[in-house]
Parts: sequence; structure tokens; C-alpha cells
Amino acid sequence: MRIFSGIQPTGDPHIGNYSGGFRQYAATQERGEAFFCIVDLHAITIQHDPAELRQGTLDIAAMLFATGIDPNRSVVFVQSHVTAHAEAAWLLSAVTSYGQLARMTQFKEKAEDEEFVSAGLFTYPILMAGDILLYQTDIVPIGDDQRQHLELARDVAQRFNHRFGETFVVPEGVFPDTGGRVMNLQEPDVKMSKSRGASQGTVLMLDPPDTIRKKVKSAVTDSGSDVRYDPDAKAGISNLIELLSVTTGESIPEIEARYDGSGYGRFKEEVAESIVTLLTPIRARYEELRADEGELGRLLALGADKARAASAPTLEAMYERMGFARL
Repeated sequence: MRIFSGIQPTGDPHIGNYSGGFRQYAATQERGEAFFCIVDLHAITIQHDPAELRQGTLDIAAMLFATGIDPNRSVVFVQSHVTAHAEAAWLLSAVTSYGQLARMTQFKEKAEDEEFVSAGLFTYPILMAGDILLYQTDIVPIGDDQRQHLELARDVAQRFNHRFGETFVVPEGVFPDTGGRVMNLQEPDVKMSKSRGASQGTVLMLDPPDTIRKKVKSAVTDSGSDVRYDPDAKAGISNLIELLSVTTGESIPEIEARYDGSGYGRFKEEVAESIVTLLTPIRARYEELRADEGELGRLLALGADKARAASAPTLEAMYERMGFARL
């Protein structure tokens, strides 16, 4: 079984990225041949600082390994190091409609925040489709917010297969049962986001323990006192329940039973401690890896070599079946 997922090297990783991404990556790598891509080409679709992009790429690489990706069983690489990704995106643009791209919710949301809306921001779902399809991917571990993009990749694969012959595996998404969409602690109706990294409502993976405790303690809840999972009526508490489930492995019913009648004070304290307990060893391992850029570079170069070898047959098949003269 082939597994693929990608993560952007921008912003500061937060507990939502762990919940919907990093922990899924570590779990799914046990199921087959896994490829995890740092999608730096996606990162330039909005205004960016070149120095921050370079550093962010290494930061995310270190975080992937710190959260459990084993370089001896999984391939971790940087997207721009494997030119097949850019080539595949252009070829797939021929089987992707303007209407499909115009319906992308994330494009509409991001475009509202940008003074300059690049063509890349509009077309990057095609690049994402190429990322996935190049590796004949069976499953894609992603968060709920990426469902629409995966559906586009599936549609593109099916259209290409219909027009040019069976070329791609049509991938399936793997979504976390709990914590697939962690919400901002101060705005429970807004998804936790890297772009809100300085916000009191975003728990960063590199936050010191006391900072995490303060953020969770000040989390917006409601006027009640019962710890009950009800995302519509009790969005803030429900978000904290999901975080506790993610960090401890307890089910939501178990958490509700354990805190029945206890009130919000003790509950928030224990949510905070569970996050601190989870992130402390991850932060220590991250700092160790980040201090050795030579080793990080070696691992990424090794990953790029493996990714180039794995993607080359698919790219060649695309060129051949679309009618390009390969002399």
C-alpha cells in the first residue's frame, strides 16, 4: 500500500496540525510504503519571505521526525527537490476545469486575505493532485479541511484514466475519528490556523508549558458547567473534549463520564496538562534535530532520491499516454 501526504513549511505548527496531520502520519506509516512531502512549491502561492521559507522547510522536516516519522521506513522529502511535481501539475492542468478550481472553498477564503491574488493560488489544487497521484497513492492521511482538494485529485485521476487509459490509482482519504478540525480556543467557530500563530487561541507545538496552560485556562467556553460534547450548543467545551481525546487516547464518552459534575476548572487544567505531557518530548526531540542541520539535510537528500525514483515511472507514463514524443 502506498501512502502520501504533504504539509506546508509556513507558519508555526500548532496542536491542530498535530491532531489532523502529524499523529496520522506516524500511525499510517505502519500500513505500507509512506511518502511525506514538505510542499514548499505550495508555500509561494501567497506572499512569502524567502529566508523564512528556507528555515520553515527545515523546521517542518525536524517536526515530522520528532513526531514519529521513521526515516528508515518512510520517505520524507522537499517538493521542489523532485521536479516531477511541477511537471505533473502542468500535464494535469489539461484535465482540470476552470469551474472545478473556482469552486474551491480554500481559494475563496485565502483570496479574501491577499492584496495580490496569484494565479498559483488559484491553480495549486492541481499541483496537490499531482503530488498525490505521482506516487500511485492508495491512501492520503489528511484533516477534514482537505476533503475538497482530495475530491478534486480523485476527479482528475478518473478523467485522465478515462481519456488516456488507466494511469493512476484513485486515492482514498483517511481522516481522524476525533480532532480532524481543531478550533481556535478564543473563537470556537474558527479553525485553529498557522496564520493565527500569535493568537491566544492557538496552542503552538513549541509553546513552553506555562504558555500552554495559560492559553487553555483562558479558552472560551459557555455559561454552563457540564462537560458535555455538543459542537453546536457547546462549541468551546466540545473542542477541548476533542483535544483531550487526541492527547490521551480516551474516547469522548469516557471523558464525559469522568468529568460528570466536576465543572470547567479541573477539566481545563487536565486538558492543559495532557497537552504539555504530549508536546514536551516532541519539543525536546525537535530541538535536538534542529541543532544538526547537516543530518537533516542528509535525510532530506536521501528522501528526495527515493521520491524521484518512485515518481519517475508515473510521470513517464503520463507523457507517453498523452502523446508526447519521447525519443
